[in-house]
Amino acid sequence: MSIHAELVQTFAPTGTLRASINLGNPILANLGQDGKPFGVSIDLARGFARLLGVELELVVFDTAGKSVEAVTQAQADFGFFAVDPVRGAGIDFTAPYVLIEGAYLVRQASPLQANDEVDRPGQRVVVGKGSAYDLYLTRELKQAEILRAPSSPKVVDSFLELGAEVAAGVKQQLEADAQRVPGLRLLPGRFMVIQQAMGLPKGRGAAAASVLRRFVEDMKASGFVAEALQRHGIQGASVAPAQG
Repeated sequence: MSIHAELVQTFAPTGTLRASINLGNPILANLGQDGKPFGVSIDLARGFARLLGVELELVVFDTAGKSVEAVTQAQADFGFFAVDPVRGAGIDFTAPYVLIEGAYLVRQASPLQANDEVDRPGQRVVVGKGSAYDLYLTRELKQAEILRAPSSPKVVDSFLELGAEVAAGVKQQLEADAQRVPGLRLLPGRFMVIQQAMGLPKGRGAAAASVLRRFVEDMKASGFVAEALQRHGIQGASVAPAQG
């Protein structure tokens, strides 16, 4: 793919391509022992910077909400997000590159056995503030009460501290927490599928949005995304289907 110099300037107006990275989703980004971020989203960010022929700067956040705000306010040039209509007000999304399951976690002694039993009076559901799960459940839950943890990785700790009935979030994160903390279990299946996409600030123009969308499709079709998931040992996430 050949990128015109004017489009490169559109993507990186400061001369450096600033990628907003959310560490709140461990499937896509984590910090290594050296303190540097690594993961599928970082691999894609580096690949996009190489395509444009510019230097890359990783702008790292601990929550999805902060990462979204950085791109919405054009304090970063692109980022990696779960697709959501609320976020779409300020961000142009590509098609998804990865699909991730959202799940519920409860205590072993909980009477809840299925996902459709959660939305009932008296059920308090803890979710990461500003996460895709927060946005989705805020729309979907009509009777249960939503309590918000500071970030997605802190959901289970907040769930325990608050004595709530349900924790909601990335299935793999909850599975790891269930192994870390005795007496917890996941409800079978999933309550939603998160579509993880790339996105750039609204106003960068249709041409720039088209280039980013094509980049994502190329990365899926070439096997780059699948190889990155395998290289980082990610289970439970799948490469999203190709889009026309």
